[in-house]
Amino acid sequence: MMYEIQQVRMEMMKKRKEKKTGIEIERVEEVDLSGMSLDSVPNPSLNLAVIHKLDISNNNIEVIPESLTARLLNIMVLDVHSNQLKSLPNSIGCLFKLKHLNVSGNLLESLPKSIENCRSLEELNANFNKLKKLPDTIGFELVNLRKLSVNSNKLDFLPYSTSHLTNLRILDARLNCLRSLPEGLENLINLEILNISQNFQYFHTLPDSIGLLISLVELDVSYNKITILPNSIACLKNLKKLCVDGNPLVSPPMETVEQSLNAVKEYLIERMNGTLKTPSTKKSWFGKIKKWGTFNGSTQNDRKQRMDKDGFIMHEYRSLDGLATPARSIGMFSPRRIFSPRSHYTT
Repeated sequence: MMYEIQQVRMEMMKKRKEKKTGIEIERVEEVDLSGMSLDSVPNPSLNLAVIHKLDISNNNIEVIPESLTARLLNIMVLDVHSNQLKSLPNSIGCLFKLKHLNVSGNLLESLPKSIENCRSLEELNANFNKLKKLPDTIGFELVNLRKLSVNSNKLDFLPYSTSHLTNLRILDARLNCLRSLPEGLENLINLEILNISQNFQYFHTLPDSIGLLISLVELDVSYNKITILPNSIACLKNLKKLCVDGNPLVSPPMETVEQSLNAVKEYLIERMNGTLKTPSTKKSWFGKIKKWGTFNGSTQNDRKQRMDKDGFIMHEYRSLDGLATPARSIGMFSPRRIFSPRSHYTT
């Protein structure tokens, strides 16, 4: 009976598609073996090279044969989620036309390096596995990838090559052990949604380069250990949603965050410009010392500021005990100030 069911569900489905030049029959072969309590992948009677979509999800499959995968030459959608897979066959690298791959809900600790050969891949879903790392050069090869979902794994970093996924729209890396984001984040010029929430005690700092994600619409960094948001977030013109709940935020304070996204941006701009006002109910001890003439130094309000032709604020510092602090030229919104090492501008 089970064999008969499999044969019925593995029948090729033909669809007709009308085109402007006339009526043309287009074959779209789909094989659906999902939810059948299978322990292994059956060897279908049809030619594997004609299959465009294979769904063997929600079974108990532990191994996908190398020989079977290598013959799926024209497959575009492969769904193997919710099985007992501990590894993927290396022959998956032969699937040059594969666009959607779903391997979520398995027991994978790594992805084969050969997956980099799937250069047509647009969506990779590897959620709910045991991944400890991704292939080091995965981002250099999967140039068409638009969505990368690796949430609920054991990743403690994303490889540097991830920052070269220039067509990436969605990056979901929540519920891992991430400690940082890769360098070169500004290369992700099409990234719209970034979710690195719930990395809990591992994730402490956002890089300044996050402000160069020019297409970013949603940023979720909730439930981490972030205390300070970088000023560069104020430069995200397309940002519509910012989630920072569950962080021990100090700057900006949570009362500012709870007001609105605009309030956060205004706070960061003021902090960037050095015009941030902090409430004070008591006179400072410094003011009292100056009042009684025990100190001749100038206060911050006494220091001269002037604007140069490029819009930079120039601060003049007084020497202390013969040691002079060098003057600096810092732009209010200059990327040089935000994204470059401090030592680079010390003269």
